[in-house]
Amino acid sequence: MSRDDLGHLILAICMMAVAGYVDAVGFLALGHLFVSYMSGNSTQFAVSLVHGNVVKAEKAGGIVGIYVFGVVIGHLLALRTKIWRRPAVLLLEAALLGVALLAAPSRFAIAPAVLAMGVQNEALHRAGEIKTQLTYVTGTLVSLGEHIASALSGCEPEKPWLWVSYLLLWGGLIIGAFVGARIYADRQIGALVWPALAVLLFAAITAATAWYGRGQHSGKPEEL
Repeated sequence: MSRDDLGHLILAICMMAVAGYVDAVGFLALGHLFVSYMSGNSTQFAVSLVHGNVVKAEKAGGIVGIYVFGVVIGHLLALRTKIWRRPAVLLLEAALLGVALLAAPSRFAIAPAVLAMGVQNEALHRAGEIKTQLTYVTGTLVSLGEHIASALSGCEPEKPWLWVSYLLLWGGLIIGAFVGARIYADRQIGALVWPALAVLLFAAITAATAWYGRGQHSGKPEEL
């Protein structure tokens, strides 16, 4: 793994921790709905409709819509900012988490956090050979299982430990969710201050990296 790929993997693990943290805060604040896990919200939407719980169905469906809108905004920003894509996306995410903090304790405070999670998906798509999904782990766990199988069968003798990277990504989300749930108990929505500051730091680091490498990229779009 190259130094750049290792840096991208570390960033991906950190962003998974952010997603887990924010998702735990949102899960507790929303009464068991998710901020970044849209499969769960989609299932909740359907189940609520079956049981006639229109209010919860509207809430779950609304969260899915806001999340998708965040992905749209993030992708449009990524297309416009080229080699500055990553710091631009992360700066927007940090700003949205900041808006969520300012909106607390309003019941609408979680909406900017949902937008932020949608935006986060556009920060990084790959770390070398490793596919990175930055707000959900189903695909990561599938890749983990596939690479464990490949290692056991000897199909990839040149990279038998690639599955460890996917395990670390999953672990990042779990640790983030654990910390988020613990801090939410004391700070409620105010717990979002820490992921907001962390993402702002990541934006600064990736901006410095983009500035350092701008001569090599010559304004060309960075690989997603």
